[in-house]
Amino acid sequence: MIRKLKTGKYRIYSRSIDPRTGKHRNLGTFDTREAAVNHERQIEYFKKNH
Repeated sequence: MIRKLKTGKYRIYSRSIDPRTGKHRNLGTFDTREAAVNHERQIEYFKKNH
């Protein structure tokens, strides 16, 4: 899931909760929403094909 930060950047969080911390894992921070969406697609591709 992508969330907008107060700084104006976008961060990808894992959908599942990290059992160690009880929070969603940070998967990267990006300057534009387009870059974040593109990287989220790459993550989903990698998860399904490797």
